[in-house]
Amino acid sequence: MIRPPLDPGSRPIRRFALGAVAALALTFTTFAAFATDVAQAADVTQATQAPQAASAVRTRQPLAEGVVWQPDNDHANPHGIWDQLGVRDLLVQWTAVDGVAFVPATGMPRAARQPDWTRIAREPWARDVIVGLAGRFDEASARAGAAQLIAESVSLAAARPPVHITGWYFPVEIDPTWKDADTLRALLASLPRPLWISVYDRANVGGAALADWLDTWLPRDVGVFLQDGCGVYAREPRIARQYADQLSAKLGRNRVRIIAEAFRPKQGGGFRAASVDELKPQLDTYEGYRVYLFDGPHYVSDDLVHQLLNSR
Repeated sequence: MIRPPLDPGSRPIRRFALGAVAALALTFTTFAAFATDVAQAADVTQATQAPQAASAVRTRQPLAEGVVWQPDNDHANPHGIWDQLGVRDLLVQWTAVDGVAFVPATGMPRAARQPDWTRIAREPWARDVIVGLAGRFDEASARAGAAQLIAESVSLAAARPPVHITGWYFPVEIDPTWKDADTLRALLASLPRPLWISVYDRANVGGAALADWLDTWLPRDVGVFLQDGCGVYAREPRIARQYADQLSAKLGRNRVRIIAEAFRPKQGGGFRAASVDELKPQLDTYEGYRVYLFDGPHYVSDDLVHQLLNSR
């Protein structure tokens, strides 16, 4: 980036030589001083700009920090580029569902397709893994059989897939319509820590009431994933953020994370991936929370990742 005589006299040759030497010396001295000034100015500029650049990096939040994976036979080996959004946490929905295991050495029948856990552990979006335990596809069956699922979960936790485990997740989802949910208080004591559960609000009791209800029975060392409800149009991101804030106020900020539902109902039944225009407002609204996309392999394609990045 960084980018001037001869003095005639009676002895022109000598005076020219002396003058030239002096001029050159002056020129080099002047240039050296000029270069020093420029270098000092550049140092000052860099010193001024460096904190600004660092500040910009610090304030640029990842679009999401986690991704959820719900294993099934069609999605036994997840692949994606979710790390480009800032994802480094993987939440595994379960490692056994309906009595069929996705990890070995559990005493349960094994799924027809087993995950490549060694490869998953090397993925940049799975540097830290919260391992889901035993679940059921049917919610009513899962709730009725919670005690059995706890027993299965103890066996699954002992199997420990070969990933960097930073926590455990009990995948029986909770909302205030589950009248016997408080029986979980004693059951959850059998499971390893750190431990997480997930909650939603089908009855629309509101964030404050949901927080008060959880606080009456949920063990203090169990964290909460809040399902935002946007995937089924139960609420908009602004309201989901209010829920998260109210849960945090009651339970503590470090116990609350948000699951951003990256799907929407599909005409004719079933679900489709959310569009970038549908998903981006969720991620923007939840800034400041650890946000997990549900779920990556089913709904967050490489193309959607690129669209999200281009929308920033």
